Amino acid sequence: MGAKKKILYIGKATSLANRVRSYFSSDIQEKRSSLIEKMVLEAKAVEYTETDSVLEALILETNLIRTHKPFFNTRNKDDKSYNHLVITNEDFPRVLVVRGKDLTEKFSENEIQYDFGPFPSGQLFKEALKIVRKIFKFYDTKEPIAAQKSKFAKGKFDFNRQIGLYPDQISEKDYKKTIRRIRLFFEGKKQRLIAELEKEMMQYAKKEMFEEAAQTKKRIFALTHIQDIALIKDDSRIYRDEKRTRIEAYDVAHLGGQDMVGVMTVVDGGLADKNEYRKFKIKTFDTANDPGALKEMLERRLKHPEWSFPQIIVVDGNSVQKRAAELVLRQSGFVIPVVAVVKDDKHKPTRLIGQSDILETHKNSILLANAESHRFAITYHRNKRRKNLLK
Repeated sequence: MGAKKKILYIGKATSLANRVRSYFSSDIQEKRSSLIEKMVLEAKAVEYTETDSVLEALILETNLIRTHKPFFNTRNKDDKSYNHLVITNEDFPRVLVVRGKDLTEKFSENEIQYDFGPFPSGQLFKEALKIVRKIFKFYDTKEPIAAQKSKFAKGKFDFNRQIGLYPDQISEKDYKKTIRRIRLFFEGKKQRLIAELEKEMMQYAKKEMFEEAAQTKKRIFALTHIQDIALIKDDSRIYRDEKRTRIEAYDVAHLGGQDMVGVMTVVDGGLADKNEYRKFKIKTFDTANDPGALKEMLERRLKHPEWSFPQIIVVDGNSVQKRAAELVLRQSGFVIPVVAVVKDDKHKPTRLIGQSDILETHKNSILLANAESHRFAITYHRNKRRKNLLK
């Protein structure tokens, strides 16, 4: 923000501190541009709004830029090449991704009911739409729904229903209710949307329509627990090689259930990143329960979106530990492959359980991450026991 509270620039950041810090490096002109350097010199203050997820930050950013049109967002930008989210004005409205240049060429003003955008990052926008689609199914056919008359079109239509892309057979009224909810979400009115769903859930329950109430409850849960790994960019590593793979390994240590602790270690690009290691005091168990302790650790870890998310998770144990980790991820809405490292009596790895392509590509990094987690857990447990004995 510049003089007289003039908005200079609007942008989202996973870590606000890291983003702001990146603008004040001594070589800002070389790393960014003279335009960004000019913006920094004009800036007087920074204001921020915290959102529940990166997806909502993306939507808020787009809506604010569209409303305020800050100079340093719009300068040298060609909005015609950016994606828009269009909801058509039809009996069964379609939700479409449309390039700015095609808005007027392919649609008349009367054919568009709602238009959101532009979204500068095409890949982030498409990933965001995948997340929304898991909560609210919608049509995105090239032609209006009423025009799907050929056998091929109907076959594709039915197939997309079966795989969960299109809604089940519902009335026009029910589908328009879904469209209204998609609109509310892209307008940044999530809390209002949740309030409506909660009211609907209670109405279903009063009518003893328990299956419908359960489906609505799932939507509420999904909206309040939006997890969007694919959208998260680690601003502290703005020049990081995106081809590098972050692997997080977890292990538990205790003595007959006493002084139970857990740890998370990180191998990034084949190298141990000790600055990213984390310790966990297990709070929910005082007897031996390695799978339970692992679940507690992962649940607590997933509440930290400010930590970079992994592409692979490694657990020490067998299929029991692997299933425990996968259950936590599934319940939290994450899709991250899990690898289990099976050990012998001397704690030497004997085999790996996981996707074959992942094991083949990342075997050495997986074993390194696991070895580090075992070493780190044992050290943490011994130190904790020593402190307790001294007490």
